[in-house]
Amino acid sequence: MDIEIKQLVQTIHDAPERIVLVAAGAGTEALSNLLGVAGATRTLLEALVPYSQAAFDEFLGRPPAKYVTERTARLLAGRAFTRARWLEANTNPVVGLACTATIITDRPKRGEHRAYIATWQPDRLVEYGIHLHKGYRDRAGEENLVSRVILNALAEAMSLPDALPHALTAEDHLTVTTHHFGQAAQQIAGGELDYFGVTADGRIRRKNVNPQALLSGSFNPLHDGHLELLQVASKLLGHPVAFEISAQNVDKPAITPETIVQRIAQFAGRWPVYVSNAPTYLEKAQLFPYTVFVIGFDTAERVLHPRYYQNSETALHEALSKIAHYGCSFLVAGRQDENGVFRDGDHLTVPDPFTDMFKPIPAEAFRKDISSSELRATGQRGSR
Repeated sequence: MDIEIKQLVQTIHDAPERIVLVAAGAGTEALSNLLGVAGATRTLLEALVPYSQAAFDEFLGRPPAKYVTERTARLLAGRAFTRARWLEANTNPVVGLACTATIITDRPKRGEHRAYIATWQPDRLVEYGIHLHKGYRDRAGEENLVSRVILNALAEAMSLPDALPHALTAEDHLTVTTHHFGQAAQQIAGGELDYFGVTADGRIRRKNVNPQALLSGSFNPLHDGHLELLQVASKLLGHPVAFEISAQNVDKPAITPETIVQRIAQFAGRWPVYVSNAPTYLEKAQLFPYTVFVIGFDTAERVLHPRYYQNSETALHEALSKIAHYGCSFLVAGRQDENGVFRDGDHLTVPDPFTDMFKPIPAEAFRKDISSSELRATGQRGSR
């Protein structure tokens, strides 16, 4: 191992971050470097090399459209990050690090030799694309270059000053793109944005979006009940459902940018999530017209209670009329109350003009008697 690599790896081992590394197609030399310097247990939580298609698909949770693309690297990094958060249990900062590549093999390749690398952290996602000078290096040379970029990406994620020279030629191309979740969270908190979205693969969307359905909540933590409700609602509606976190809340203080990035971290590599400054469903309808809001029975009761409209039935009716005007409606999941009685959408008291706006989810389709507050009270963690 080169002395410069050994020195960088030692610096990495001395940093507080813990990582899950996923390498497919190339990058195993970087893993060997990390394991070859004493102290790897301080850095590496887990390493996976999903070489077969089945292993790759199983880790990702679905077959990707293509295996060696920027998007697939981002999804892999998101899944690695989610895995790292679960293994570390919030004790130390974590990084999800992934590489998907196609380099020289024992068979000729028509296409480019390339690699995509990504690091996912709570406040940012950084992706690196390398298009290699085809025919210039042997397999060992291409593997070495990709692994150097992986180690440099990890050092950058850890804010370390050391970096390895790439030895790039004029025919090699390296691009770096950063997605700043923390910056968007700051903009939400400062009132500069009404909302932003983070796709499953980590791209940030700030405008011109209109989700077909949203499942809103605090997600503190995200748990299996939320995930099952998402799946059931998507099946009933016949189209995708995204999650939405309200930075502002009617009954609670606004959540901080630091909390926002920790909450959206739960969705990394798996599901799209929006963050908005809309505490009420009227405000959500203004931001996201023609959207179906998937809500629980307790939330539906609050939407329909005059207390949230200056104790005015007239104001309640006006708000529901405006929500209908924006083309929005509600899909209501049932909930067991404190007396053990399961109450669903059919138990709601809905003013006559608005009954069609509130569709119940049948109990046989969804019933999950679990809550985030119960998980917090018992010290249990949410979904992994």
